[in-house]
Amino acid sequence: MEKTWRWFGKSDKITLPMLKQIGVEGIVTALHSIPNGEVWPLEAILEMKSYIESFGLRWSVVESLPVSEAIKYAGKERDVLIENYKLSLANLGRAGLKTVCYNFMPVIDWIRTDLAHPWADGTSSLYFDKIRFAYFDCYILQRHNAEADYTDEEKSKMHALAAVITEAEKEELIDTIIVKTQGFVNGNIKEGDQNPVAIFKNLLSLYEGVDRETLRTNLYYFLTTIMPVCNEWGINMCIHPDDPPCQMLGLPRIVTDGDDIDWLLNAVNNPHNGLTFCAGSLSAGLQNDVSALACRFIHRTHFVHLRSTAASSDGNFIEASHLEGRGKVPELVRIFEKLRPDLPMRVDHGRLMLDDAGKGYNPGYSFHGRMLALAQVEGMMSMVTNYTDAKA
Repeated sequence: MEKTWRWFGKSDKITLPMLKQIGVEGIVTALHSIPNGEVWPLEAILEMKSYIESFGLRWSVVESLPVSEAIKYAGKERDVLIENYKLSLANLGRAGLKTVCYNFMPVIDWIRTDLAHPWADGTSSLYFDKIRFAYFDCYILQRHNAEADYTDEEKSKMHALAAVITEAEKEELIDTIIVKTQGFVNGNIKEGDQNPVAIFKNLLSLYEGVDRETLRTNLYYFLTTIMPVCNEWGINMCIHPDDPPCQMLGLPRIVTDGDDIDWLLNAVNNPHNGLTFCAGSLSAGLQNDVSALACRFIHRTHFVHLRSTAASSDGNFIEASHLEGRGKVPELVRIFEKLRPDLPMRVDHGRLMLDDAGKGYNPGYSFHGRMLALAQVEGMMSMVTNYTDAKA
């Protein structure tokens, strides 16, 4: 597989020469300066592509060309936004970019409650605590009827937390859930916005009356409308699974398991409608056998995210080592490297380690943590490619 790396553009503190030195071959990036819904000009795409190529790398995957919220909830401006999306896709095709990762998660992308949960070895990683999230949902957002989404045991623990949580911890939850992990991903909320809770609640209100079937219908409409452009330019659209893969905040999520993926690929049965196989997102759901899903959908996978989680029955999960956890990364490398070595792959959500802390990296996107993960995965790939026939 092609070894790629998510890079956040020229302002990223991790530079392309650094990535060249550690064995990265392809870059996964986007035109982050262009607001959601606006057309990506061909000139800007070509300038970014040329810049990447000047360091001996290639722009392998666009992640992401964001899908505006009004497309997801079918607002009155939906068709205009889809036309802009089609123009951006065509410009990407003209520039020779053929793989576009996107998601259809309403309002909020991946969700964590702690961006630096400590490990015994002194490193830290992203973490999701169901009770702290329930507190955020019920006490901070004060979402209507939110408590109905939690068990009696969860509510009891949430109320106990409410009695001891500090104001600083409340502010940190807000910053973690709806500012730091969203601003660089989808642009709905960004650093410096005043009263992010009010902005977030307004975004949630746009989805009143939108259930799973409605969101599926809206995704179907979006995909069938853009597929002619994908056919013309040979562009593979690869949807990212929901993270975590379950219903959150009263919002429908429709890419959570094998049945959801099966529906999506059959509803728009076009080879350009495919999947970003994210082992981390899928492994956070106890309903998912990640290696079985890889085999099931390998024919429609266009991009691979390799990471792993350790998840428990109480709803909590943490980013695991790339060698361990429910993501079964070594097994996935064996599957993809043997059957789809053409795919771009990137390691994901590395731990904070060594001098990563304080560098201002986007949450989950440290340098040393991902470099370690890349080295681990590269070793796995070598074993599959060069030593699968070796006898013990």
